[in-house]
Amino acid sequence: MQDYVERVVDLTEPGATQLLGMSLEEAKNLLLRCAPGDLRQIAGSFTLLVKSGRNVRMARSLDRPMRYFLAKRQEGPALVVAHRIDTIYEWLKSEGLADQFHPSYTRMVPAHYVVDLQLIGCPDPDPVYTRFFTPESNALPPDLDVIGKAYMGATANEIARWLQAIPEREPIGVCFSGGVDSGSVFLTTYYVMRKLGLSLSRLKAFALDLGDGPDVQQARAFLRALDLGLFLEPIEADPAALDIAETIRIIEDYKPLDVQSASMAMALCRGIRERYPDWRFLLDGDGGDENLKDYPIEENPELTIRSVINNQMLYQEGWGVGKIKHSLTYSGGLSRSYTRTYAPAHHFGFVGFSPFTRPEVVAVAEAIPFIELTQYDVPTLYSLKGEIVSRGVEAVTGFKMPVFPKRRFQHGALEKSTMQRRLPHVEADYRKQFLSMYQ
Repeated sequence: MQDYVERVVDLTEPGATQLLGMSLEEAKNLLLRCAPGDLRQIAGSFTLLVKSGRNVRMARSLDRPMRYFLAKRQEGPALVVAHRIDTIYEWLKSEGLADQFHPSYTRMVPAHYVVDLQLIGCPDPDPVYTRFFTPESNALPPDLDVIGKAYMGATANEIARWLQAIPEREPIGVCFSGGVDSGSVFLTTYYVMRKLGLSLSRLKAFALDLGDGPDVQQARAFLRALDLGLFLEPIEADPAALDIAETIRIIEDYKPLDVQSASMAMALCRGIRERYPDWRFLLDGDGGDENLKDYPIEENPELTIRSVINNQMLYQEGWGVGKIKHSLTYSGGLSRSYTRTYAPAHHFGFVGFSPFTRPEVVAVAEAIPFIELTQYDVPTLYSLKGEIVSRGVEAVTGFKMPVFPKRRFQHGALEKSTMQRRLPHVEADYRKQFLSMYQ
């Protein structure tokens, strides 16, 4: 039998991992030596990679992409791991292995799973997936006040932990539209900063202004109602500068709604960076829609209210590992699409954070008894998010939060018809653009 010499190349920027209450080495040791369920002890934003003999073990948090590619060499396999597809491709080119590459051959580590991979050569064995995060379903009573307080209480705890882990003089920006998610994140951050005795002069609410979108007016109305208007800072941008090709290159994906949303994130991050060259830390509300199942079911012919409510973490994880619809290349749900938020922020040098991606907050959301509360009625499901979050914000912070109708980021930053002209909803064209980068 050939004596393989396996190689593991970690390009995931381990120094960028943000762990709370644990060192990187402690987290890696936990991944290497403990049962997968013990990874719930790891708090923060992370990608982890460890090797023992010919076994490689990988895991990541929901908010940080992690990809891998197994290359063939004469002396044995080489496993290349990175946040981005193009990082893997560039390494393969530098090693003379680019002929083996196609973007669909890369694999994404699904969030909330430990992935075990054996480096034993050809043929490559399938990875083994073991879930490390299994929140309990339907554990909360059908009381919106209790649910709201638990959900926003967990959110406040995660924001407090994050704030205490960053330098105390660093400014804090919230990507803000005045919607339920960004509004609750801003108010809870304001409340936590006051509670911790942190200077509120560090805090700003950044709202993207592309000229004719409703978000700036909504953001202004939201903060004015609470006498907090001084924190609002519109970030003006030119709609003509929106560049689909650039967005696809940065997020390495082609799903139209994610391309549209990421194009707005690119404009916002670029505008903040141009105005504040040294700004680092940004909060946002990504994951809030997924947690409270607030997406228009009628827009997706694959979904029914029963599939949304009965499948654990469907919007966070997609159809799930081991299912026919699970894509190895892209994972699923927010586990896949978080690049729409992560990649633009990372590209412009920001450290992003959404408390709604943290397991402790997701666990509260999964404990909501959606069946009992909705009786499978779609309008009732859509009404829950505003009720739960506003009641929770008031219980935790004392603010009576304004609640406006749901609107996607791309529809608020730019008038909807204008957005559709500049960023058409054509997945096949976006896919071709993405694949053309590697031809």
